[in-house]
Amino acid sequence: MSFETYVEAAQQFFDELVDRADDDELFAGGYLRGHFDLAVGYAQVEELDLQPQELNSKIEESLVKAYRNGELTDEDKEHVVSIWEQVKALAA
Repeated sequence: MSFETYVEAAQQFFDELVDRADDDELFAGGYLRGHFDLAVGYAQVEELDLQPQELNSKIEESLVKAYRNGELTDEDKEHVVSIWEQVKALAA
């Protein structure tokens, strides 16, 4: 799968999440989308030729840093991880 196709699929996933998610999932999805969009934007500005797995690695690095900074409760982390696993599966 190409970078662009993966990004489009992930954006569609995040958009559709709004219609089916509960409040906790909406928060986690929005939080994760912020990390995702930031990594995508950085890759585009820097003109990086990333594969989906490389993008995922950058997003995971960002999430780990956020976790270490105490940005999320344990419960929120669980929701973020759950949604992140669904997003990553789109790249398979």
